[in-house]
Amino acid sequence: MPEAIQPINAQNMKQRIKSYSNSPGSLILAVLVGLAALITVLTLVFILGYILVKGIPNLSADLFQLEYNSENVSMFPSIINTILMTLLSLVIAGPLGIFAAVYLVEYAKKGNKLVSVVRVTAETLTGIPSIVYGLFGMLFFVTTLKWGYSMLAGAFTLAIMVLPVIMRTTEEALLAVPDMYREASFGLGAGRLRTIFVVILPSAIPGILSGIILSIGRIVGETAALMYTAGTVAELPSSVMSSARTLSLHMYTLASEGLHIDKAYATAVVLLLVVLVINWISGRIARKIKKG
Repeated sequence: MPEAIQPINAQNMKQRIKSYSNSPGSLILAVLVGLAALITVLTLVFILGYILVKGIPNLSADLFQLEYNSENVSMFPSIINTILMTLLSLVIAGPLGIFAAVYLVEYAKKGNKLVSVVRVTAETLTGIPSIVYGLFGMLFFVTTLKWGYSMLAGAFTLAIMVLPVIMRTTEEALLAVPDMYREASFGLGAGRLRTIFVVILPSAIPGILSGIILSIGRIVGETAALMYTAGTVAELPSSVMSSARTLSLHMYTLASEGLHIDKAYATAVVLLLVVLVINWISGRIARKIKKG
C-alpha cells in the first residue's frame, strides 16, 4: 500500500516523526500547514458560534409572519424572495454557463484564440466587485431597458455575476472526463451531440453541481448588487417585475437602520440554515445522479 494512503497508527506516526527530524524543512512546513488548518477551523467555529449565540435567542414567531410591517419586521417574504431569486438566476445562468463550457471543451479547436479570450474574460469577471455589477445592472436593466427595480433586473445581474463560476467549473469537470469515454461512444456509432448528452455530461454532473452550489452561495449572500437592481420592498412579489428584498438584504437593512439589531442576528441564523439546506439538497441530488 502506498505511503500516502497508509492508515495512521503508532508505527506510521513514529516513521513520520523520524522523517521530519531528518528534514527540518518538512517539519516546519507540516507545522505551518497544520496551524493554518487549525486557524481556519477555529475562525469558522467562532463565526458560526457567535451568530448562533446572538441570533437564536431572538428568534420568534413574529419573524415568520406572512406580511412584513415595522413592528414584526417579518423575514418570511424575504425567505420566499431569496428562493425565487436563486431559482430565477440559475435558470438564466445555468444553461448559458454549461453550454458555453461544452463549446469550449468539445467543439472549439485546440489553440483557438477565442477560447483563451473567453477564459481570461471569465477569470476577470470573477474578480470584479459586486457593487460594480450592481451599478451596471442599474444603468442597463433598470434604466436603459426600463425594467425598474424588479426581481428580473436583480436576477439578470446575479446571473452575470455567477456565469463565470458556472462556466469555469463546468469546463474543468468536462476536462476531467477521460477521453476513453468519448472514444468508446464514438466507437459504438454515437454522434458528438449524443456523446455529450448521454456520456460526458452525466459523468461531469458532480463537478457541474459544485459550481452551481458555489453560485447559490454567492446569490444568497449578495446585497450590494441587489440594492441597485431588485430594490428593498419587503413584500411577496406579484410578478418578476415586482421589487423584492432578499434575506441578506433584509438583514443588511435591519442592521443599517440600527433599530432591530437583535432581529438582524436572528435573520443571520435563518440565512445560515437556508444555505445549509440548499447545499444539503444539492449534495443529495449529486449523489443520486452519480449512483444512477
